Amino acid sequence: MQQKVGIIGCGHVGSDVAFSLVTQGICSELVLVDQNTEKASSEAMELLDMLSATRSYTNVVSGGYELLHDAAVIVMAIGPTTLLEKDRMEELKETSEAVRSIIPKVMQTGFNGIFINITNPCDVITQIIAKESELPNRQVFGTGTSLDTMRMRSALGEHFQVSPKSISGYVLGEHGESQFIAWSGVEVGTKRALELLSAEEQVEFKETVRARGWNILMGKGWTSFGIATAAARLVAIVLDDAREVLPVSVYDENEEVYAGRPAVIGRNGVCQILPLEQLTIEEEKRYQESCAVIRQAFSNVYAK
Repeated sequence: MQQKVGIIGCGHVGSDVAFSLVTQGICSELVLVDQNTEKASSEAMELLDMLSATRSYTNVVSGGYELLHDAAVIVMAIGPTTLLEKDRMEELKETSEAVRSIIPKVMQTGFNGIFINITNPCDVITQIIAKESELPNRQVFGTGTSLDTMRMRSALGEHFQVSPKSISGYVLGEHGESQFIAWSGVEVGTKRALELLSAEEQVEFKETVRARGWNILMGKGWTSFGIATAAARLVAIVLDDAREVLPVSVYDENEEVYAGRPAVIGRNGVCQILPLEQLTIEEEKRYQESCAVIRQAFSNVYAK
């Protein structure tokens, strides 16, 4: 399979995705595209400068959309020009307009690979990419609640003093304010989290996970390490056809929106969307409510 990856948007997140891809040797060729061509060129130059110290060689170039025609994966990493204050939905007008202007240019090149979206609000923008590109839904997905799940596992790991890799379970729904922890499926080692945490502690952890990104944002002005790592892992999974299960933003036909839920990811993108059979009645309601938030936001900016 062609190991060529493109990144559109070379801000903090896009640049950290590029750094992760090169240092981990995930792809053989990397194309950086940004409206600020000098920024993209400089990022490519710095990545090239470190190649003698990386474990493998990656051909890094910058340029226009025409370079993306034969990419296996494109990571959409357009960021806002202003600092958020309350909600990722604040970015929607700006990022939706940017994405709607970019996607036709990409598709005119003949691109027929996989879109992985990072741009916020992730679920809404992922659906706009799918609509504008007219690619099958399986070829378009977003990072969704993969980062939120990482944060949940990190917080629980800190609490129980175990590695976050020993925590299983997912955060579901919107990558945003309406997300929720599906406690029915969360385990610490072999123990169900519901047996270890009180109702009050469950609420506290939900707030901790929801606020974790905002705390980072307010402290340093952006978040990038976590989401860049999540995106790089997804790129690797696609290129390797690893068929791993992760909570990503995929199209839910029943809810008619993109939302974060477990799916099998491989070479063809979304190989299978897994059922949410383990959810309690209350969790099902929360998932539907979260999808409703995404659906309303999408309808506010996309009439086509």
